[in-house]
Amino acid sequence: MRIFTAALATETNTFSPICVDRRAFEASLYAPPGQHPETPTLCTAPITVGREVAREKGWTLIEGTATWADPAGLVNRLAYESLRDEILDQLRAAMPVDAVVLGLHGAMVADGYEDTEGDFLDHVRAIVGPDILVCAELDPHSHLTARRLAAAEFFVAFKEFPHTDFVDRARDLWRIAADTLEGRVRPVMSVFDCRMIDVFPTSREPMRSFVDRMTAIEATDPDILSLSVIHGFMAGDVPEMGTKVLAVTNARPDKGAAIARRLGLELFAGRGTFIMPQVSAAEAVARAMSASASAGPVVIADVWDNPGGGTAGDATVLLAELLGQGAEGVAVGTIWDPMAVQVCMAAGEGATIALRFGAKSAPGTGQPIDARVEVVRLKRDAQMRFGESFAPFGDAAHIRFDGLDVILNSTRAQSFDPSLFSEMGIDPAAKRILAIKSTNHFFASFSKIASEIIYCSAGTPYPNQPATTAYRRAPRDIWPMVADPHGLGLPDATHPSRDGQAA
Repeated sequence: MRIFTAALATETNTFSPICVDRRAFEASLYAPPGQHPETPTLCTAPITVGREVAREKGWTLIEGTATWADPAGLVNRLAYESLRDEILDQLRAAMPVDAVVLGLHGAMVADGYEDTEGDFLDHVRAIVGPDILVCAELDPHSHLTARRLAAAEFFVAFKEFPHTDFVDRARDLWRIAADTLEGRVRPVMSVFDCRMIDVFPTSREPMRSFVDRMTAIEATDPDILSLSVIHGFMAGDVPEMGTKVLAVTNARPDKGAAIARRLGLELFAGRGTFIMPQVSAAEAVARAMSASASAGPVVIADVWDNPGGGTAGDATVLLAELLGQGAEGVAVGTIWDPMAVQVCMAAGEGATIALRFGAKSAPGTGQPIDARVEVVRLKRDAQMRFGESFAPFGDAAHIRFDGLDVILNSTRAQSFDPSLFSEMGIDPAAKRILAIKSTNHFFASFSKIASEIIYCSAGTPYPNQPATTAYRRAPRDIWPMVADPHGLGLPDATHPSRDGQAA
């Protein structure tokens, strides 16, 4: 067997003012054929797992380019087209192939390409023809469009949020692909549109049990090859935005449709109960300051200024509240401000300088911070752990003022792991409060050291209220925009508010 594999991925927050060009892909991950490291990144696990499968089976794996840009706004048209065409040219050169196995995200939007992955998959299908297997691994925070479903045999999405299972799901992808190529199965996809948009963390109930049930169904029903919940991405203003359930069966589309519908209606019945309860910045800081200092650090997650959701990561609302309440023993990771990092780099370690930083990107992010700071540590090309891989956060500066330690970074990245702090000379376990920027990916690692985790809604850098978000292209006939999109005779539905309570 000859298998072609490649990865092209980013997550597009269409409301973000930060455009993505080719340099953004190169800053996060750009690996030409054969140069992908042994450890996978979030959307490139099909390549590293494919190496394992090819060695085991004696197949030929032909690697194309693997590239990923950290989430932000619209992708530059030339950047998308050049990367797409680079991979397509590699596929043409690899022909004939028996299959194409891809790593995609599923929420990319490029200038001129509203359904970017649909465009990419259409081009792949045009090259290989109708009879060659095409499949891909997806991030659940994606858009499952009809165009993509028509272009591929099957998709497998991560089940966990935080996405701790991207390698395991790549193994599922390759297992189904191998079984298909060797004639044991014939995968078909069935989809149920839940007609809703919500947030589904698997680190808490009720989503934890829901995912466990999906896994049990896969393990006990031989007809079910894979079950995925496509959460949807509420910051993507596209026509097919929303939550869907995907069932991949062994030539049993009716059975797949039935189970996808049952699971999808179960999700709909729990709408508004999945998202983490959140408190204001003032309450988060007050609660953290009142906690026992000896029990370990309290982690405050600034959930809506999450660069992993396409925001800048430069909001200062939570930091200003920490300063206003006189919090001590605090480390903040991070505030994105490449200009301030350059100023600190020029000043050098040990310098004390007047510095203005933060809150440059957009309204709703607070006000810039003006302070006289000590430049404690400087680091070129800093990175933190994310599972078995590493996430870059660029040139970075550790500054200290008013009893707070703050990390300034030049490459936007959410706070995946406590190594973010240790990389900059800060012992995270010794701090009283850790203020981080992430919606839920932080949980798997920070929960190991935290005495308490507080989810905080601070400012409005992200469109987190779909009922009132000024969408132009997204469907308006789904929950919570309307109460009863399935026509079930339901009373007015509630929708989550920023404090996590029903609104």
